[in-house]
Amino acid sequence: MNKLLRVAIASAFAAAVAAPALAAPETFNIDNSHTFPRFEYNHFGYSTQQSRFNKTTGTITLDRAAKTGSVDVTIDTKSVDTGFALFNEHIQGEDYFHTEKYPTITFQSTGVKFAGDKLASVDGNLTIKGVTKPVTLAVTSFHCMPHPMLKKLGCGANVTTTIKRSEFGAGANAPYVSDEVKLVIAVEAVQQ
Repeated sequence: MNKLLRVAIASAFAAAVAAPALAAPETFNIDNSHTFPRFEYNHFGYSTQQSRFNKTTGTITLDRAAKTGSVDVTIDTKSVDTGFALFNEHIQGEDYFHTEKYPTITFQSTGVKFAGDKLASVDGNLTIKGVTKPVTLAVTSFHCMPHPMLKKLGCGANVTTTIKRSEFGAGANAPYVSDEVKLVIAVEAVQQ
């Protein structure tokens, strides 16, 4: 009986020591070919226009067991894609993104929140045209699984938030073109 007790204690100790190793943070590189930040705005009341950025880089670190993590994203503003070359050039001007002076938009997280095992929201600082404001990205879907082609763990999410472009020095033509802009981001990332 004494031997059985020692084995049980040793097993419990080994499990306790190994548990933190199972909760190690995992770092993922953003997959630019499956990550598309979009922005939506009302155009003169006629319609909701949608445009996107074609180049996004960054890393996402998650410790799903500890329910912690961080997000660091950079968007190339010169990759803005409205669907029309002339408008791409227009929106890169000083009134809007001013891409010559501000070639990137960045987001750096300050905290993450989980609902059970699912990532629910990410708080952080969004910087556009050199102006930094706190935002909360609501996570509308989140899923991790082994990537069937890359043979590594992959995670994906859809996130959304709404900002006022005038707060970032890009309020030209408001209110005719809405000041409120909805950001909708589909992101996929693969473990390093």
